[in-house]
Amino acid sequence: MNKYIINEEIILFDYLKKLFPNKSKNNIKSLLKNECITINNNITTKYNHLLKQNDILCIINKINNLNIIYEDNNIIVINKPSGLLTISNEKEKINTLYHYVLEYLKMKKQKVFIVHRLDQDTSGIIMFAKNEKTKKLYQDNWNNLVIKRGYIAIVCGKTKDEGTIKSYLKEDKNMMVHSSSSGKLAITHYQKLKSNDNYTMLQIYIDTGRKNQIRVHMKENGTPIIGDKKYGCNDNSLKRLGLHANILIVKNPVNNNILEFFSEYPNEFNNLFRR
Repeated sequence: MNKYIINEEIILFDYLKKLFPNKSKNNIKSLLKNECITINNNITTKYNHLLKQNDILCIINKINNLNIIYEDNNIIVINKPSGLLTISNEKEKINTLYHYVLEYLKMKKQKVFIVHRLDQDTSGIIMFAKNEKTKKLYQDNWNNLVIKRGYIAIVCGKTKDEGTIKSYLKEDKNMMVHSSSSGKLAITHYQKLKSNDNYTMLQIYIDTGRKNQIRVHMKENGTPIIGDKKYGCNDNSLKRLGLHANILIVKNPVNNNILEFFSEYPNEFNNLFRR
């Protein structure tokens, strides 16, 4: 945590801009949006807050909040929260999981490399490599090295006890993924864990890792994922996307040892089944 004592009356955004002259407007606003700023021990998200002399402003280091599942000399596995980008986009450069892992590993004089990704609103297990060799081994042999990828999903409506969805998926110019004869094969398996009149909790396994695959397949199944407005569900009772990566089982590309990673799904998922 970095602490600053204010010595003049100034608008918070203006102060942050002076403090971080190399940060963009969006990056500064992301500090506020993600509750990284406190004033006199109170979190503030208002960029136009008026700072007064002797106010104490603190910037919370989100790096310390990394939920590390596993780490060795070659990989680091993180439990990503919902709402956090895996990597930067045009609008956001700083508030990403990649950036926080990078800053964490910098302190250990190590590097970080992308192996695979999760959608911004999906939580759960994601693995990064610590060197170029490991990244290349995983990316070049991903289908052979990944033994199982599992997700917990909360969908609107009822499904069969189990099923498999196969289709060819393609992304259009509006960044929507849909079935297309010219797309790439996507295979999703699901098993019902529990349900009520409104929702079903599924354990999902994927044989392929196409963009938005599970979200599109659940829409095609007539049971879109709760909170997934992009793919046909306006129910936001969960206040987030109801998708969590809970299982990743891979081979170590160097010695073929099996690495198993598990993450409990968020407790709020259960709240939908207590009504």
